[in-house]
Amino acid sequence: MSPETLLTSTCGAMLRTLSGWLDKAEAWAGDGADALMAERLAPDMFPLATQIRFACVQAREGMCRLAGQDFPADLTALLNEARNAGEQPGTIADARARIAETLERIAAFADAPAQSDPERPIVHALPIGIVFDLNAGQYARDWVLGQFYFHLMIAYAILRAKGVPLGKGDYVAHMMPFVRPGTMPQMPPGA
Repeated sequence: MSPETLLTSTCGAMLRTLSGWLDKAEAWAGDGADALMAERLAPDMFPLATQIRFACVQAREGMCRLAGQDFPADLTALLNEARNAGEQPGTIADARARIAETLERIAAFADAPAQSDPERPIVHALPIGIVFDLNAGQYARDWVLGQFYFHLMIAYAILRAKGVPLGKGDYVAHMMPFVRPGTMPQMPPGA
């Protein structure tokens, strides 16, 4: 599997799953759902709004780097929006919009011809001065997916910690199309 395919398939599936968590949070919290966007797992961590946006940033940055493209202005704007979400967390509708925009970018990227050489060099410089010298396969697997899942799991943990009734089934919702017929356990009525 090329680094591009790995990234688009994984990030696409999990962003759709994240959107489902937001649906569940909204159904659970009702009119108070938007307040969840400002919630944090720990005081020194970013809020839910930032975690969602950073997950979108990771997917989009990864696609740009793998394609050898400069970051578009809207990606920089999304990154700045994420960094400022502590003061302006926005709404669940805003978060869903960022997820939908990212899914559109993923679909367009998936349709473009891939540069499938997993050995091509990728230089990844962090704002604090650290520079990673990776190949495309390492970058997709070890950086992008690691960072993407970190922010995704913090979003899940925040929602769970605040009482949203999420469980393992919500986390693996993207796997349901692969369930072999007749192997799903029957749940008792009312479970």
